[in-house]
Amino acid sequence: MSAPAEKGYAIDYLHPAGEPALVPPDSPQWRVFKNPIAMAVGGVAAVLLEFADARIRSGVWDHSIYKIDPIGRSRRTGIAAMAGVYGPASAARRIIGGVNRMHRKVVGETPAGEAYRALDPELLDWVSATAGYGFLEAYHRFVAPVSPADRARYYRDGEAVARLYGVQRPLTSDADFHAMLETLLPRFEAHPINLEFLEIIMSGRAAPTIPKVLHRALARAAVSILPPAVRARLGLGTAFDLTAIDRLMLRAAGKLADRVRDRNAPAWQAAVRLGLPGDFAWRSPAAQRRWFAQRGMQPNAVGVAAT
Repeated sequence: MSAPAEKGYAIDYLHPAGEPALVPPDSPQWRVFKNPIAMAVGGVAAVLLEFADARIRSGVWDHSIYKIDPIGRSRRTGIAAMAGVYGPASAARRIIGGVNRMHRKVVGETPAGEAYRALDPELLDWVSATAGYGFLEAYHRFVAPVSPADRARYYRDGEAVARLYGVQRPLTSDADFHAMLETLLPRFEAHPINLEFLEIIMSGRAAPTIPKVLHRALARAAVSILPPAVRARLGLGTAFDLTAIDRLMLRAAGKLADRVRDRNAPAWQAAVRLGLPGDFAWRSPAAQRRWFAQRGMQPNAVGVAAT
């Protein structure tokens, strides 16, 4: 399904036929990014991790439409994430290039007077790290366990996309994420914007047809996957504790979403574009390997663009 045609964010995942993606179809990224619960929980966690740093928080608040249209801004961020994993490589590069051009204009000062610019390598690295960690950890906790080997490959397969954004230190492991976090943690601080963001999520404005109870659970789930030291710095106390009912509800929703084979989903249409079964991303890694073996093919021979 094409993404909303706004400001260059239109994506046709079905065409051009055969055009590879930046991430191979047997990657754990294809499995993780197809799940809307993992993407929602992980995306909220990533924003909290980013807003913890005053430079990123100020950059987003002062130089985007986030404060007047947080849902639209978040939706476009999601489109860019999907394009990087499933889109034809040419379309993914176009969208990422557009994001980079916008980021070049983002310069300013925090309320405390510290200069920032969106293309600061430290900030680019952290924004990329928060998304990678958030989506993976949300899938692992609320959908299905991800093995250490698949976690390592998930990070490795994301490097090509991260480099296009200008990231200099793409994650290769969970240890990389925690090392980066340890460096930045002293800068993190509580701020009303963090609470305002969580209030928007809990209000259900992003998806009015979904019960608010699920939105509230989603927000608490996002807080639950923050490293404890970050949660403490942000002052997100017991009001954001994930309840047993929240956990059961989200795991049920995550597992159900993982079984729904949506023919309009980017994962389905990207697979069709590559000549694979539409439900390829929904198949187990063993089933994917069998599909290739039955045709005398190697997985790495299909669907990944040169970088």
